[in-house]
Amino acid sequence: MANIKSQIKRIVTNEKARVRNSSAKSAMRTAIKKVKLAVEAKDLAKAEVLLVEAFRLIDKSVSDGVQHQNTAARQKGELQRLVNTIK
Repeated sequence: MANIKSQIKRIVTNEKARVRNSSAKSAMRTAIKKVKLAVEAKDLAKAEVLLVEAFRLIDKSVSDGVQHQNTAARQKGELQRLVNTIK
């Protein structure tokens, strides 16, 4: 454990950020999986609704600094292509 007061504060702050980022990533991954499952089930209406939610969470993760914008763009493109296959 650190002895320096500012470093102790940083450890606490970093732990809070780690938990917040972990939660955001988990929610985003769950939304992506739901879209993929809807596509597998060939349920277009459900897939499009879930796609909007997944896009919202992916964009939020970028604005919160959880992931890079290029990663988000790649994920969104992949999901959109999947949904387009059942149209």
